[in-house]
Amino acid sequence: MNDTNILMQLEAVIRQRKTERPDGSYTTKLFDGGLDRILKKIGEEAGEVIIASKNADPNEIIYESADLMYHLLVMLAYHDISWQEIENELQRRFGNRPH
Repeated sequence: MNDTNILMQLEAVIRQRKTERPDGSYTTKLFDGGLDRILKKIGEEAGEVIIASKNADPNEIIYESADLMYHLLVMLAYHDISWQEIENELQRRFGNRPH
C-alpha cells in the first residue's frame, strides 16, 4: 500500500457521501452545512494541530493532523478537486526529480 492509497480511499468515500448524502453521516452534515461549515471546521482543526504541536505530543499531533486532512479532503470534494490534482501540483513543484 502506498502513502496516498488511504487518502484516495477516504476521498472516494467522501465523494460518495457528497453524492448519496446518507442520513447520520458526519460528512453529509458537513456538505449540508455548505462551504462555510466546512471552512469553519478546517480552521478549528488547523488550530488544534497548532496546539498539539505546541504540546509536543506526537500522538496528539498525529490525531489532529488526521482530522485536518479529512476536513481538507471534504473541502476539496466540495470544489470537485481531486487529491490527484494536489499530488500533481506537489510533483510539479518538486520537479519530479529523483532523490
